Amino acid sequence: MTILNLTTRIKAPQKTVFDAARNIDIHQQSASPSKEKAIAGVTTGLINLNETVTWRGKHFGFYLTHKSRITAMHFYDYFVDEMEEGKFKSFKHEHLFEKENDLTIMTDKLQYETPFGLFGKLFDYFFLKKHLTNFLLERNKTLKIVSEKQL
Repeated sequence: MTILNLTTRIKAPQKTVFDAARNIDIHQQSASPSKEKAIAGVTTGLINLNETVTWRGKHFGFYLTHKSRITAMHFYDYFVDEMEEGKFKSFKHEHLFEKENDLTIMTDKLQYETPFGLFGKLFDYFFLKKHLTNFLLERNKTLKIVSEKQL
């Protein structure tokens, strides 16, 4: 299992950042390099507890789909999305939000497992971990810009 932990400091209210992080339209904006689009489930606006979204995007030269469900949510502290259908063996993304003075500290904890045994582990080590880290960094950069503009 691979675990990624990223922290982003955003000068915006916790509610603003929380809502931006679960906004399908903002996610699509941040994922434009991979042409990622919501194609089923919640396809626009805010996603909520027990709702699903199916994404289609181009990664490593292939169009892939990934269906996630929001499995936990506590306004405005955290939410969790977990893969229901997709190419991973398992995929769980925890989104955590804390207020610190005039900042919101947003933490991403992404845990995933690749299929295909040793080949999957090698692919993760050489390509996938970096790809997912960069994907989240780009997403978080967009969330920071959008959230800070709302002040």
